[in-house]
Amino acid sequence: MNFEPDELDELLTRLRLPGIRDQLDTLLDEASRQDLNLREAITFLFKAEVQRKEQRRITMAMRIAHFPAVRTLETFNYEAQPSVDPKYIRELATSRWVANGDTVFLQGPPGVGKTHLAIALGREAINQGYSVLFTLATSLLADLTKAHDEGKLEDKLRFYGKPKLLIIDELGYLPFAQNAAHLFFQLVSRRYERGAVLVTSNRAISEWGGVLGDAVVATAVLDRLLHHSHVLTIRGDSYRLRQKRQSGLIRKQEGTS
Repeated sequence: MNFEPDELDELLTRLRLPGIRDQLDTLLDEASRQDLNLREAITFLFKAEVQRKEQRRITMAMRIAHFPAVRTLETFNYEAQPSVDPKYIRELATSRWVANGDTVFLQGPPGVGKTHLAIALGREAINQGYSVLFTLATSLLADLTKAHDEGKLEDKLRFYGKPKLLIIDELGYLPFAQNAAHLFFQLVSRRYERGAVLVTSNRAISEWGGVLGDAVVATAVLDRLLHHSHVLTIRGDSYRLRQKRQSGLIRKQEGTS
């Protein structure tokens, strides 16, 4: 049987195996160096293809998630925030709560690492095959309000309802505009027991009535979010303020510890 020089490349292209095609010579050299038999060599080639496809999936998913920065669990400073239990975070990092469609609340004052943990947990979810979308609460509400005014709310609810994990950052820093609470309720209802939600907030859950500007709607929202939930309250100083104190830019107030 005769073979054309470029025939293998063409076959790999038709079979949609670019990972093998693009590094074929290197992979074959490595297989030869390891003295692999035919079955082992084929397995080696296909493992390389799977790894490349998985890396491309992760890269694309990270881009779609719109994380504002790169943050990982390995770089979180647990010593600076002793109220955060590393074992609890490792449990959340398994993403079982994402698979179950649960809610995670990360609450505490500004600068204690809530957004860092939110991004890191989102990255872990992507690594385990889940789709993720990160959004600021203000951007989310502005988007829903605009869609409502333009008669496109259903499309926008479908968009925010699609990711397996929706991360809503900084809820409570600004009060909800009129009617925004009702739009937020519709989104929460859309995702209830279907998709997971992670919310970071500087306000305790008991204060959500004031945050949403409507106690009745807040009760309905929390009824759904708290049904299957995990709440982590972070207590401690802001990283940014601590760094400024260490550099001497500001002084700790007298009588504080």
